[in-house]
Amino acid sequence: MTQSAAAYELAQVNISRLQAPLDSPQLKDFVDALDPVNAVADAADGFVWRLQSDEGNATDVSVFGDDWLIINLTVWRDADALTAFMYQGRHRELLARRNEWFERIREAMTALWWVPAGHRPTVAEAEERLLHLRAHGASAYAFTLRTSFPPGEARPLLEPQGAPAP
Repeated sequence: MTQSAAAYELAQVNISRLQAPLDSPQLKDFVDALDPVNAVADAADGFVWRLQSDEGNATDVSVFGDDWLIINLTVWRDADALTAFMYQGRHRELLARRNEWFERIREAMTALWWVPAGHRPTVAEAEERLLHLRAHGASAYAFTLRTSFPPGEARPLLEPQGAPAP
């Protein structure tokens, strides 16, 4: 890893809209899997940090002022570490069943961005990055795994990508 890459870590936010209350029978399998999946994440190679409340997860953390939204906010060494966790084991099993528990949303619900090593993003920061991705598309300020950018500092775009300059 280059010296500049080591100075940055990858922040990731994923927001989902519940189909039913967390204490409903419909979401029982999801809720029962939270602690085991979080334990696997915590021990994963390249995992740095995750947002959690006193309950050990973030299901009770407010996002966009909507009680039906839940947030997963994490920091990883890099995209390889994140994808290695996402697509194997218990997390992969949960991904395969996500349509049982969460509404399908057309707008972006996941965003990635580079943070200085040691920085722990806030919910407000995650909301801003996600809104930026929705408004401007992928950029160094907020991107996706499909359209990633190298580690480094990035500023928000003032105009949607592809918009003519004034």
